[in-house]
Amino acid sequence: MSQILTIALSKGRILEEAMPLFAKAGIALAEDPERSRKLIIPSTQGNIRFLIIRASDVPTYVSWGAADLGIAGKDVLLEQEGLDLYEPLDLRIGLCRMSVAEPAALAEHDRPARWERVRIATKYPRITRQFFQSRGVQTEIIKLYGSMELAPLVGLADRIVDLVSTGRTLKENGLVEVEEIMPISSRLVVNRAAMKRKQRCIDDLILQLQESIQP
Repeated sequence: MSQILTIALSKGRILEEAMPLFAKAGIALAEDPERSRKLIIPSTQGNIRFLIIRASDVPTYVSWGAADLGIAGKDVLLEQEGLDLYEPLDLRIGLCRMSVAEPAALAEHDRPARWERVRIATKYPRITRQFFQSRGVQTEIIKLYGSMELAPLVGLADRIVDLVSTGRTLKENGLVEVEEIMPISSRLVVNRAAMKRKQRCIDDLILQLQESIQP
């Protein structure tokens, strides 16, 4: 009998872009997560089920063994400390970048290479601190959980660090990117103990997903 695999996913863009990859591997959700109130959803492949949780919780569920595998953005993985996970596959979904942005009026005469001290609003304090420390720039970091673009407009911070996809939201709020910190994509992560106990099933799934993302 095949071992049960539990995969942690978050609703939204990751779920929407991940399911076609699973579909190519012959795996589909048995119910629509947008309509169902269930947080544990079986799949059409009997030995695989999905946990539908918050994006920021995916690494925790996998690290602690509540899920065998999960899909999380690289931003989420880097921001959390103490994770002990395998990261075998870049799924090439959820593509975006993490960038520093500031008001367009400031950017006209600003030079990032000359920054000495900055005040940054972000929901990624760990990544932000590491980036600016590597540049020798002193930072005052204000952690926010949303509406990042508002911070420079009301004087809460000089600049923001956030994920950028099209840049439309920045533009609509009078902000521009001035520095890219890193490209971001979603990764498959695996619990280390599960990798030992369920290695064959997990290896098979990784191979199937790898084939799904081939151009």
